Amino acid sequence: MTTLSSMTGFACKEGNLGALSWTWEAKSVNGKGLDLRCRLPPGCEALEPKVRQAAQATLQRGTLQIALTFGRSETETVTAVNRAALERCLAAALELAGRGAAPPTADGLLGLRGVLELAEPAGSLDREARDAAVLADLRQVFADLVAARRSEGRQLKALLLDRLDALAEALAQAEASAAAQPEALKARLKRQVEELLEASPALPEERLAQEAALLAVKADLREEIERLGAHIATARSLIAEGRAVGRRLDFLCQELNREANTLCSKAQDIALTEIGLAMKSIVDQLREQVQNVE
Repeated sequence: MTTLSSMTGFACKEGNLGALSWTWEAKSVNGKGLDLRCRLPPGCEALEPKVRQAAQATLQRGTLQIALTFGRSETETVTAVNRAALERCLAAALELAGRGAAPPTADGLLGLRGVLELAEPAGSLDREARDAAVLADLRQVFADLVAARRSEGRQLKALLLDRLDALAEALAQAEASAAAQPEALKARLKRQVEELLEASPALPEERLAQEAALLAVKADLREEIERLGAHIATARSLIAEGRAVGRRLDFLCQELNREANTLCSKAQDIALTEIGLAMKSIVDQLREQVQNVE
């Protein structure tokens, strides 16, 4: 059975191989699309494309932050200066200094990306073996993150269904209200047409027919009530479907809000207006929760 997924989650995985230890951390929050921010230690830049590939294969939406850190003892023994990168940075800095910029400093140069990296001292792990072990743990991190997002999704599902139930109850009240009954609609329309007929000066027949048609459309709430019911049913179906349905649910919330607005504008008694306003409030609560759905 497919489970609804939230975009909020956290996962952490520690691993080691020989003297080397590492920790992966992944956390995600709401996002319109999939936005990955990856932080890797110097010397591990080649892993980033694989991290992005794994993220895109696993997740569809969310702002995702992934960080890899190595154990202090190992990083102290393998940190080294990439002299080729240092020479390039130094040459560029000296050129800028000749144009009036501040002269380069040692700590400033060493802080540039790619100048300090992980070396491979004698007896250290083979880089390919290290990367393979680190990426294996990354796969587990993504599996744990998906599980965490689905756990959040189960709680989110209960909240969404509760708001849809409240909306359906308000809709039933609107449908049963006196102002929405055929007799009340007919009486109100008849009264409004009589007022048009008594207008002074008298309206031309063509204009009278147009005004009467507009009054009939404004008085009839059946279309709005039917569309609201259809949208509620569709929302429930999407929630049951699971998967990445957040965008479609958000669109449905917009449609629900539009129909509730129309219901309020057509309402011609206080009771129905209050029901319409209550529906708008419920839709706002629903949409707030929908923003968390993947």
